[in-house]
Amino acid sequence: MKKEFTVVIEKDKDGYFVGSVPALKGCHTQAKSLDELIERMKEAVQLCLEVEGESTEGELNFVGVQRIAV
Repeated sequence: MKKEFTVVIEKDKDGYFVGSVPALKGCHTQAKSLDELIERMKEAVQLCLEVEGESTEGELNFVGVQRIAV
C-alpha cells in the first residue's frame, strides 16, 4: 500500500528548490528544478522509511501555510 506524505518546498537565494517532509525526521533534499526535486524527495522518503521502519507514529496532518510579519 502506498503512503502519501506532505512535502514542504521552498526556494533558496541561489535558486535551488529545497524540500522537506515534516512527518519524517531529517527527511529533506534539494534540486535545481521542481521535477528533479520530486524525484529526489521520493528517494529521500524511501530511505527515511528504511531507517525509521514503516512506522510514522505521530504523523502530522497538513493544515496550511501562513506568512507573518514581525
